[in-house]
Amino acid sequence: ASVIAPSYQEDGYVVLDGLLTSQECDELRQRMAEIVERMDVPEHCRTTFSTYHDEQLKKQGNADYFITSGDKIRFFFEKGVFDDKGEFIVPKQRSLNKVGHALHAYEPLYEKVTHSPKVQGIAKKLGLVSPVILQSMFIFKQPGIGGEVTPHQDATFLYTEPLGRVMGVWIALEDATINNGCLWFIPGSHKSGITRRMVRTPKGTFPLTDFIGREQAYDEEKFVAAPVKKGGVILIHGEVVHRSAENTSEESRHVYTFHIMEAQQTRWSPDNWLQPTEDLPFPPLYT
Repeated sequence: ASVIAPSYQEDGYVVLDGLLTSQECDELRQRMAEIVERMDVPEHCRTTFSTYHDEQLKKQGNADYFITSGDKIRFFFEKGVFDDKGEFIVPKQRSLNKVGHALHAYEPLYEKVTHSPKVQGIAKKLGLVSPVILQSMFIFKQPGIGGEVTPHQDATFLYTEPLGRVMGVWIALEDATINNGCLWFIPGSHKSGITRRMVRTPKGTFPLTDFIGREQAYDEEKFVAAPVKKGGVILIHGEVVHRSAENTSEESRHVYTFHIMEAQQTRWSPDNWLQPTEDLPFPPLYT
């Protein structure tokens, strides 16, 4: 385990086996199946639009639902899972892209994993003094329709001053393979800052968020696959460039992922989409 810090610092990511047992993975997946079974589909997803105005309202509903999801458990769907009457055309359990962004705060099983001794131990090995949890997500990567995630850096969305204070903890609840859409990284790409930021726009304007700058063009050849076994974890530096392909296989690629920030001597940007709220200040990792 002593190699964690050097490879993380060198490559910008590190793959570790055996963070969770197979049973713990199954419990998290089972709990998510229950959450999905009971979910209320958000109204804006059901909206059928026939006019430009309807479409704008739907877009606005989507954006609003997302930007206020930091302290809630909310549902984000794959494209094309509703018909024009707003009814599912795929099984409900197979319709979601992700659920976020506060599983770590309101779901006991997820909270337990997030603050587990192993995760706290990793943070300590990396020298984190006062890490806090920013957000958490369950990512489904559904068979056949799990969409591609284009090359990006997490700090584009979770910006701090200075940079280098944010780390993703990406836990495979099923084997993540080249076939079902595992992550790919450009090793060492976390050392040259970021070129694009997603920011909140001024209050009362639409869209609610906007991008400043643009994503660089990356050399496809430089990406290295990072398959990981069920129960394994990838630690992801906030500035390392990574992507995942679409899932064309028959298997899902369920993941529980959350982001940690070193809060000591760090400024969380007030322009980030995600903001701590009175209901949910960013909770400390160390318990």
